[in-house]
Amino acid sequence: MKMLTTQLTGLLQRIVNSEEENIEETARLLAQAAAREGFIYFAAFGEMESITINAQNAAEKFPSIKVWSPDTKLTSADRVWIITRSSENEEALALAEKLSADFIPFSALAAENQNDENKLANLAYTYISLKLTKGLLPAEDGSRIVLPYALSAMFVYEAVKMKLDEMLLGED
Repeated sequence: MKMLTTQLTGLLQRIVNSEEENIEETARLLAQAAAREGFIYFAAFGEMESITINAQNAAEKFPSIKVWSPDTKLTSADRVWIITRSSENEEALALAEKLSADFIPFSALAAENQNDENKLANLAYTYISLKLTKGLLPAEDGSRIVLPYALSAMFVYEAVKMKLDEMLLGED
């Protein structure tokens, strides 16, 4: 348990140290919809749907939230947050390409770092990396285990929400 706690703490610290600016930029992008007539659509894939469930049902709900579906009709006032374990998720990439073609600003959250090969990161207005490229703990056979994608995404979600709330409250 101590080793897991140490490794999780290290992971969250890496996110804070390298993604703080991207977290703020994401909050700013999403605030554009919340401050106007738009909605913030969560497009979460796989286990990351847990972030959407939390955002909708938490004691402190995410402002202006709607859940994206393929039938969603977006307007220029809306913003989308794509949340996926992998930047290579085909559904997430297809959505990103459509949003980009339709000039709908969106943010993306995925495990991989931002680089030239990361198509999702390159399409997104803002991109946050979970800094999770391998398991946190060594296994008996030398492999790595414990890949807390949803847990680290929930941490980023809370950080974005905190910044977003600060921005929206500052407008009053």
